[in-house]
Parts: sequence; C-alpha cells; structure tokens
Amino acid sequence: MIDDPSVTIGLSQAQLAELAEFGSRRAVAEGDYLYREGDADYDFFVVLSGVVEIVAGTGGDERLIARHGPGRFLGELNLLTGLRVFVTARVVEPGEVLVVPAAALREIIAERPALSDVILAAFIARRSMLLTDAAATIRLIGSRYSAELSRLREFLQRAQVPHQWLDPDRDDGVEGLLRDAGVQPRELPIVIATGAVLRRPTTGELAQFLGLVVDTSTHHCFDLVVVGSGPAGLAAAVYGASEGLSTLAVESTALGGQAGGSSRIENYLGFPTGISGGDLTHRALVQAEKFGAAFTVPCTAVGLTQTAGHLSVHLSDGTDVVARAVIAASGARYRKLRAPGIEEFEDSSVFYAATEMEARECTPAPVVVVGGGNSAGQAAMFLAESGSPVTIVIRGADLAASMSRYLVDRIVSDPRIQLRTRTTVSALIGSMALEHVVLAGPDGETKLACQALFSFIGADPASQWLSGCAALDGHGFVLTDRSLTADQLGSTWDVLGRAPLPFESSRPGLFAVGDLRSGSTKRVAAAVGEGSAAVRAVHEYLAFSH
Repeated sequence: MIDDPSVTIGLSQAQLAELAEFGSRRAVAEGDYLYREGDADYDFFVVLSGVVEIVAGTGGDERLIARHGPGRFLGELNLLTGLRVFVTARVVEPGEVLVVPAAALREIIAERPALSDVILAAFIARRSMLLTDAAATIRLIGSRYSAELSRLREFLQRAQVPHQWLDPDRDDGVEGLLRDAGVQPRELPIVIATGAVLRRPTTGELAQFLGLVVDTSTHHCFDLVVVGSGPAGLAAAVYGASEGLSTLAVESTALGGQAGGSSRIENYLGFPTGISGGDLTHRALVQAEKFGAAFTVPCTAVGLTQTAGHLSVHLSDGTDVVARAVIAASGARYRKLRAPGIEEFEDSSVFYAATEMEARECTPAPVVVVGGGNSAGQAAMFLAESGSPVTIVIRGADLAASMSRYLVDRIVSDPRIQLRTRTTVSALIGSMALEHVVLAGPDGETKLACQALFSFIGADPASQWLSGCAALDGHGFVLTDRSLTADQLGSTWDVLGRAPLPFESSRPGLFAVGDLRSGSTKRVAAAVGEGSAAVRAVHEYLAFSH
C-alpha cells in the first residue's frame, strides 16, 4: 500500500470550507463504490468521515493502492484529461463525503491557486505511482517485432497511461490470458482493459476507448486551434488557455513531438540537472489542462480552408474544426536512413527516440547512434549510461559543427562511446532482429555488431496539411512576418491595411511556430518562446478581426 504524503495529503478546515461552496454532502455506507475501474468519468470526492480504499484490479488480482480517511480527497489526473478511470474507490467504513462535480473542479483548478496547488501536486504524484502500481489495469499483448505493437506502446508511454506489456514469446501466462479472452495469435496485438478486448486497435481507436479524443462537434468555433503538441504547440496551448481563449490542440502521433522522445534535456532554462522530454511534456500538458485547454490525440490535420471569415482545420477522422485563429506547430517528420535492409528492421530495431522504453529493448547489447545534433548526443549519453556500448556515426569531420559543446566534451571523454567520423551506414544485417550494421568510412567498410540503431539525421517540415494556404520557403518551411515578400502577401493584405503580425503567415489568422517555421532556432527553449509569444499576436489579430 502506498502512504506517500504527496499522494495522501489532507485538507485543512479552511480548504474544506472553500470546497464546500462547490459541492454537496452525501452519506456513504460500507461497500459503496464511488467509482470503478473503467468508468468514463467521475466526480471529485473529499472524505469527511469514514474510510475509502483505492484498489486496482478485481477479484484475486485486486491490489490495495491507498486508504483515505477524513480530510483526504480522491482522484487523479484523469479528472482533468478525461481518461477512463484506472482504479476503484470503495467505502470500507461508513461516513460522509463531499461530492464536487468534475466541471466545478476544473473551475477551482483554474481560479483558486492555493487549492489548485494542493490538488494538482497530489494528482501528479498519484499518476506517477499508478504508472507502476496500477500498470496491470491495461494489458498490451504483442510481439516486440510487431510495428503495430511499437506504435501502441509509444502512444501509451507518451500519454503516461498506466499499462503492462506482455510478450507472448517471452512472458509466462500469456497463453492463458489469450485463451481466456478468446484471442487467436493472428489477432495480436491486443489491449485488455476494464473487461474489454481491443483486437489490433489503431492508436486512434485506443485513444477513443480511453477517452483521449475530444468531441469537436459540440464546439461551434474555437478561439484558437493549435496543430501539433511539441514544445511550441504546448506553450501556445498553455498561454492561449491561460489568457481566456477557448483552445484546442490536435496531435497526429504522440504528445511532446521530437522533444518528447528525448531522454534528457540539460540546456533548458530552470532545470540545471536536466529533465526528460517525457517529464517536460507531461508538466506542460497538466498546465494547459489546468487552464482549460482541450487535447485530442492522435488526430491528424490533413487540410486547411477558410470558411465565412474563419479557418477550418480538416482532421483525419473526417471532421472539421473551425477556429478564429490557428497556430501551426506541426513540426517536422523524422528523415529515414537510405540503407539496404532498413525496412526489414524498422519495426523492431530501428528507433527515432531514446527513452527508457527503447533502452530496455537493447541494454546491454551494442548500439549505433546516427547523427551529429543534440538529440543524437543526448541519446548516446543516455544509452551509454543505461549499459550499452555506443558507436556514434556522422558524415562530417567534427561533432562540434552541430552539437552543443557540453555534449561534445562528455562524448569525447566517455570510454563507453566510440565516434566514427566521415562515415555512413551502408547496410543492416540480421534475421528476426538487427545483428550487425555495415559502416562505410575512410578506410573502407566495417561490419559492426549492433542490436539497435538510433537515427537522428534531421527532419522534414510537416507542412502538407496547409493545402497551399501559406507561403513556404524552398525547403517547405512556413514563411512568416518579415520573411514574406510583397508578391507572397498579395492583394488580401492591401485590403486589410496592415502588415503580418509576428509569427503570422501569408494567410491572415494563421501563425507558424517552432520547427515548422522558416528560420526558427531548433531548440526546445526557442520553440517554447515562439509558442507563447505567438499567442500575443493571436490576441492582436482577434482584436483586428472585430
């Protein structure tokens, strides 16, 4: 049982009185359930008298997570995110509870900072605890060689959804689980959650089941739609929502963008000991949701048009989202190595991020990191610290040309890391999984033992969805404000009688930030700055549009 003070924190009498303004009292009896694992939504409960147990699982698999007595409150982050409930709250000693509707809780979080700090601290601590203690509430079963499984695992991990992965080739008991669920091997991967079995679900279907997809049909028009949830998009969502704009963020793959897959970011202001991309993403997401921003993941923007003076973002699920202003923060897509054999191992041994999930797959076997930027350097250090011998492969003659000095110094002095300059990967070799790579360097070709290849060779702008609505540079990045020529602006701007605002594209009301913007600095701090600053320009635009 967990009894961490940050998880089971109590409320003062003054705080209880403040919460009472928003809720109602209810008597509860022993054996009552306040909510159950798998519920789509629930209220915020404060225990006034009696005792409530939080348990994970059912029947013989049931596990006690925590006990809450008088003055303590229930719930965790899914009260803000809309995720299905991971645990069950059961009354074990009769008493009385204060029931605060979820909508009222969101109002408290946004407008009562003292209460908000207490509640959010507990919610965040509880989610961290649930990622291990309640992992078995959602079971993902599939082979490590499955591309579908890899996508589902990455999605659940990035969304910080408690889950347990079971490999039928390595884990005992899987055969019995499949038999009990009536699942055939050809139907893998599957997700077992709250009694439901999802056979070979897409990430979209899984997100829909878990409650991560927003029903946009209930909103006639958002003030701001942010496309993309990397650092720039998350910053835009935080500042947009905190400044009173009805804000929706849509993300095509996983929250955090490329930065979300970083094992450690050390040059971001305010984190002298570094922070993982996943943790930074999670904190930003909680901030945005605290202020009322909505997120829908995964949902891809596939087009953009102008309708009745507003911008309409066309989504891959066939719906349209109308917005008074749009911030394009869709970033860039990873470039792929052009080497014979890479397609064979793309789903099992070739990675574009280095997090704990990928490190567990290959440690302590040797790995190769391709690329000379900060992402490659951070990945190499993390993988070496995890126990894998690392070989860095770059085309150039020197890491310092594209990598921060602090990373270069660490890599050069680390005996676990070998650097191969003026070298490329010419082939990947193996049977079920990657076993060797062939490197072509100044001295010819070398065959090197390797269980996993991590590719960080840059990315191309994800600007296709803009449908010709914005002027692009020669590489496909969006041109904004002072980078736009008179020819690119056209007669529309003559009618408006103004120049583009900061971060505004050639389409009025469409702004571009982060990696997608032409001329942007490809750093996390710069992206966060652009995303937040663009919201100021959005406010100016909305004032003009009135």
